[in-house]
Amino acid sequence: FSKGVVIPEMAFMVFQLTFAAITTALIVGGLAERVKFSALLVFSVLWFTLSYLPMAHMVWFWGGPSAFGDPSGFLFAKGALDFAGGTVVHINAGIAALVGAIVLGKRIGYGRDAMPPHSLPMTMIGASLLWVGWFGFNAGSNLEATGGAALAFINTILATAAAGMSWMLAEWMLRGKPSMLGVASGVVTGLVAVTPAAGLVGPMGAIVLGGVAGVVCLWGVSGLKKALGYDD
Repeated sequence: FSKGVVIPEMAFMVFQLTFAAITTALIVGGLAERVKFSALLVFSVLWFTLSYLPMAHMVWFWGGPSAFGDPSGFLFAKGALDFAGGTVVHINAGIAALVGAIVLGKRIGYGRDAMPPHSLPMTMIGASLLWVGWFGFNAGSNLEATGGAALAFINTILATAAAGMSWMLAEWMLRGKPSMLGVASGVVTGLVAVTPAAGLVGPMGAIVLGGVAGVVCLWGVSGLKKALGYDD
């Protein structure tokens, strides 16, 4: 914080709880249509307790100046920089979803029956709401309204737009036409890519991050998934 700036402990607790909630929810996409709701509830409690909490403390905890050598989290002490959750949220949830999808196996009919999103308008509404909400995560992670928050805010616009564009253009080249589903997928890709660096890179860095991420993640869902044979 800047000197003299504080926020209520309860406000910080609620802010952190929103990260914890969405991280657990992110995993569900990898397990869709293959797990009982009751089992999902049990998994969510166990995963949050045994995976999310340790990772959050390893990456984000810093005890501040003290007489005991500034206690800090394991990864924080090693120099890990995660501005708004790239490690704590996205790698953490992504690996859990991937392992869950592999352990549970494929959906019935996967690879044989067409399984497009059930509603493209709902997909677009969801992606749009996600983008708006992401400003709260990335800019809010600065914890005070300064130039750092403004940088995180603009990077969240630029990287996301760049990823949506790069996914769309790559899809256009590969398949002969762009798609709104592709743009929405690229948008989510850009949001994820810029999150750990949102307040640490410049605007041009954010554009490059998003542009590369869009193409790489298009390959991930079209090439890598087929090569490894999982259903997420």
